[in-house]
Amino acid sequence: MASGTRRSISESVEGTDLGDFRATDWGQLIVAAGIFGSAFLWIALALRSIDPGTIAFGRAALGAGALAMLPSARCSVARVDWPRLVLASLFGMAAPVLLFALAEERIPSALAGMLVSAIPIFTAALAASVTRSRPTRKRLIGLLVGFVGIVLLTAPELGGSGAEAMGVVMVLGAVFSYAVASTLYAPLQQTYGSLRITMWLLVLSTVMLSPLGLFGLPKSSFEWLPVVSLLILGVAGTGVAWAIWVGLIGRVGAVRAAIAGYIIPIVALVLGVIVLDEQIEALQIAGVAVALSGGYLLSRGQQPANRATSQRG
Repeated sequence: MASGTRRSISESVEGTDLGDFRATDWGQLIVAAGIFGSAFLWIALALRSIDPGTIAFGRAALGAGALAMLPSARCSVARVDWPRLVLASLFGMAAPVLLFALAEERIPSALAGMLVSAIPIFTAALAASVTRSRPTRKRLIGLLVGFVGIVLLTAPELGGSGAEAMGVVMVLGAVFSYAVASTLYAPLQQTYGSLRITMWLLVLSTVMLSPLGLFGLPKSSFEWLPVVSLLILGVAGTGVAWAIWVGLIGRVGAVRAAIAGYIIPIVALVLGVIVLDEQIEALQIAGVAVALSGGYLLSRGQQPANRATSQRG
């Protein structure tokens, strides 16, 4: 399994299990999405005294350090796979974590979290381009329903929060970057496993972000809450959550793993109410239900049940 990726992106982007989600799949999805959803709160708290560039660098470094403690994560990767690994690191880690930190200086954390629900749409579009195939009717319906949920979720915030356009653009840029990286993860994960791939992705991101991290240190100050928030953000919100999500992508495919983007806004909204005393409108509650319905449709298998069953066996 260390001799290099054996499958192309087009062959592996749909994952190794094309059947309906099992309990373990839902468990991994909910845990990863829950941690990702809480990350927007931790970013907002860390920004109180830490520069965005230092936050991005700290996330990658802490996540890499946490995974490096596991012997199975420290194994090498074949030279043939390093170009793809570097691209996945840039699009999947370095660029998004920086863009999110910069965006939350301009827009509320809840809005940033809700905009992430565009991930499934971007991912499905890219996957269709990679495989040169049209999405199934079931997948198109799921995407359409999910998109309606996104509109319901974000409309009140965009209409009443005074969010800066640049902050919204930054989040959407990060979301598109995530979608690009999702198509690169599957063949790497299927060859090396999620722990090893995630650790090396974070190591490369740490190197890429180190100049920004060092540049931001003089503009940062030590306060306990921001520092602890960054620690949680790096270890759990980056290291642990990404290892879980990359593993899910390798098994169920990039498009179906991306339905985490429909759960993340729910977590962001709940934390906004409980921790930041934000208000949720009835329209957003409806959006949560619609988005979850779209996510469920996307989770369904893409092939006949008997074939899926035989593939699992």
